[in-house]
Formats: sequence, C-alpha cells, structure tokens
Amino acid sequence: MTFSLHQHGIHVTRVLRNPAPAILYEEALAHHEHGTALSSTGALIARSGDKTGRSPRDKRVVAHERINDDIWWGPVNTGLSPESFQSLRQQAVDHLNTCPRLYVVDGFAGWDPRYRVRIRVICERAYHALFMHNMLIRPSAKELEQFGEPDYVLYNAGRASANTDLPGVNNPTSVSLCFLRGEMVILGTEYAGEMKKGVFTLMNYLMPRQDVLSMHCSANEGDDGDVSIFFGLSGTGKTTLSADPRRRLIGDDEHCWSDRGIFNIEGGCYAKVVNLDPEAEPEIHDAIRFGAILENVVFDPRTREVDYSDTSITENTRCSYPVEHIPNAKIPCTGGQPQNVIFLTCDAFSVLPPVSRLTPAQAMYHFISGYTAKVAGTEVGVSEPQATFSACFGAPFLVWHPTRYAQLLAERIRRHQVRVWLVNTGWTGGPYGVGRRMPIAHTRAIIDAIHSGDLASAQTVEDPVFGVQVPTRCPGVPEETLIPANTWSDAAAYRETAARLARLFHENFEAYADQASPEVLDAAPRIPEG
Repeated sequence: MTFSLHQHGIHVTRVLRNPAPAILYEEALAHHEHGTALSSTGALIARSGDKTGRSPRDKRVVAHERINDDIWWGPVNTGLSPESFQSLRQQAVDHLNTCPRLYVVDGFAGWDPRYRVRIRVICERAYHALFMHNMLIRPSAKELEQFGEPDYVLYNAGRASANTDLPGVNNPTSVSLCFLRGEMVILGTEYAGEMKKGVFTLMNYLMPRQDVLSMHCSANEGDDGDVSIFFGLSGTGKTTLSADPRRRLIGDDEHCWSDRGIFNIEGGCYAKVVNLDPEAEPEIHDAIRFGAILENVVFDPRTREVDYSDTSITENTRCSYPVEHIPNAKIPCTGGQPQNVIFLTCDAFSVLPPVSRLTPAQAMYHFISGYTAKVAGTEVGVSEPQATFSACFGAPFLVWHPTRYAQLLAERIRRHQVRVWLVNTGWTGGPYGVGRRMPIAHTRAIIDAIHSGDLASAQTVEDPVFGVQVPTRCPGVPEETLIPANTWSDAAAYRETAARLARLFHENFEAYADQASPEVLDAAPRIPEG
C-alpha cells in the first residue's frame, strides 16, 4: 500500500509500507539492486556494497544533559552534538526525497507486549526492507492497522555519504543515534547489520531504565520449560550449541530478562554462513529458502548454487531469515526464568577448564570481562593466541556502564537461584599449536549434563588460579580432560601460561574497577607468585 511519510519530512509519492516478501523480491529484481539474484533454494541474494560488516568506530550517540549521566561515554559511545545530528538527519531526509520509491517497515522489538517498542524503518532498498521484515517482530494485520506513531524511527540513507565537515563526523560512514528524539540515521554504509544492531543498542538503553536486563545471548528451552541462556563472542559456539534439536529455540542473538522471564528482542535470525555444513548445522542450512536473504555470498551464475566456502567478497557472509524457519522455534519467543546461564569462551591458551561453576560475584566478573581468545593467522607459522575481551559479551552495543548490566544479572541469579557455568570450547592439552581443540562431542556432553542436572550435583575442586569450582566427573567426557593442568605434559609451562592469562584479566578489568564492588574485585583470578 502507498503510505505517507510527510510527518518525517519525506514527500516521495511511491511508498510501500510492510510489503510482502514476494513483492520485495519483485522490487529488488525489477529495479536491478546491486548484486541481487535468486539462489537455487529460493533465498534472495543481495550485496551490501563496499561495507560488508559493521563500522563501530563510526557510531555516534547524541549527547544531552537529560541522558548524559546514563551513558558509558568513551570509545563505544562517542558523543555527537544535537546540531550535527540534526544536519545528518536532514541530509538523510534530503537523499530519501530524491528516490523514486521508498519502503517502510513497521514492526516491534521485544516479544513481551509489556516492553515491546514500535520501530519504523525507512529505506530505499528492497533488500533492506526484507531484512528488517525478517529481523523485527512482524505485526498482525490488526496490529499494523493500530500501529500509530512509532517510538523509534530509523532513516537508512546508506547510499549517501555523510558530510565530514560536520563536527564529530570523521568519515563518510556515519551511524548516529539520538535516544531523546528516538531516531537513528545511517549514511555511507549499506550493510544491513547496522540496522539490526542499532535497534539492539536502543533496547540496551531503554530496558535497564525499566530494570530489565538486555543481553547479547542465545536462549533455548527444554521439554520441562527449563530455560538456558548462552553468552559468547564470535567463534565460541553460541549459535551452534543453542541450536539443539531436543530443545526449543527462543532466539539466537538478542534477549531481555524481566521479572516474568526471558523474551527475544527479534523476529528473526542473522546467521553466519561461511563454510556452512548442512550436516553440522542442518537447521540453518534448511532455513535458507524463500523469504531468507543471503548477504555477500558467491554463487554460480548458471545454477545459482551458493559456494559457502568462497570468501572472496568477505568472510562475513550472512543469512537473515524469520525465526519460524527454524523447525523447533518457540513462538511466541518467550520463556520462563532461566535455570542455567552459560558463558562460552574459546580459550586458545588451554588454561580454563572445559566446564566450571561460578558464584554470583564470579559471574559478574566474567560477564564484565567477556573473555575469549582468538587464534592469529598462521600464514607465517604458528602464532600465539590473542586474548579478546568484550564487556558483557557485547561491548559495541552497550549504552550504560557494564557494571549496570552485571548488577541486573547478579540480582536475577541470586533471586532465582540460577546456576552459572563457564564452558571452554577452546583448547585442551596445551595452547594452540601444542594441544587440540576441545571435541564438539565433549562440549555437547557438558551442555547435556548441565541440562540434566548431573553437573549440579557433581563433586568439584577449586581451580587454583581462577577460583571457580570444577566438576571432577561429567558423563561423556574423559575425567583427565576436566582439570586443565592434568592435560599438559609440561607442568611449568602450564603454570606460566595460567599466570599470563590471569594478568591479562587483571589488566583488562582496570577499566571497570572503579565502579565494581569489592565482592566482584575479589572474584578476579589469582596471579601465582614467581
């Protein structure tokens, strides 16, 4: 249907509001959007232009005295003046007014009606409209009729470059958010993920104001209604381990935890598809059908079959699809109070145990730390692992100080007697180059034992460096694997590596120590002497 955007200063005549996916397919193909094609499985293939990933250094948050005390200012949240934002918004509106057609997607963020936020996306590419049709919660016909004015408006004018003469605008790419006005402006990037994470950032601001914890995590539910949430940075197994055919998927990436339980923020999933294996990840593979978007993939122009191993465009190949494309998805995407919180880390130093149980204070410490270790490139030989820390397992999207989210987490852990686990999906028997990657079968056995309750009643020993409680037995996992020191052939090398990782934790936490409680500071790893 044609829709008026006059209230937003946009006067384009042809505006399609919430068009069906089939119409958006036709629009994208008819107007020759860059790189658009149909895949052999019925998904829409799209290209995001020069930007094939997010541009976190170009994100800006509008400063205002009414919210300045709420914001964790610094590299994650760089300030922008209201005047510069207004100029960027006007630039976006002016660009959108030159377009022959525009698309509007009105939808919700948050499956719990008490907390859901009305989002309006205005864009010029059909691919972007289909992406947000997937990622927002799709309103029914009646809900759309009664939608009213949105709480938050996203202006996507990504084909236009930002004016770098404006104070605070350093690059042609600009992603700016004004919480006071409830607006977001995108210029200089056509990467669809900016819209998704812009909405998440908004929720990361709004939800803690209502004492609701917003989280960068996946969540699933067992047959008895038991809920688990999985935190973890890229490469730790968050998506893979939460996609359990024996449990219902609540969501794969963004959730909130209220006094009623868990609810997904999104209406879809945005999965990595590099080297996608239909046997290892059948749910994701089978979700790539009509209505899904394959982003920046390489395909055979004759057969339209996608080569998921080809990273010549980018390693960040992605697929967006509605959550109902997953056969065991739980609709509505809500759950009760979690029984288990699982922090996933890929420790390439081979120091952290395969599984350990955390106290509430330790949970806060590790949540604020957000640790994993990445393996450096090996083109010139074996390189040492690189420790990576991302506060709350999602620092680029935080708005409040990390301790605010950690406090909300600790309150819920204590109130609902939630068990918190640290699961290492990384190396065993020595660091990268010496040991080996933890077998996925062992990690799945650990997750199963968490869900069955076997680990909750298992005997434990205290890790001498990290102070966490380590189970001495786990069904399906060799006992000698559970204690990292026992898997190293060189005991002295283990102690040295453990001390080094402990120091890295301490150095990282210095940025948060001034706002952390003594209890949390005491949960830090102990640096061995000598």
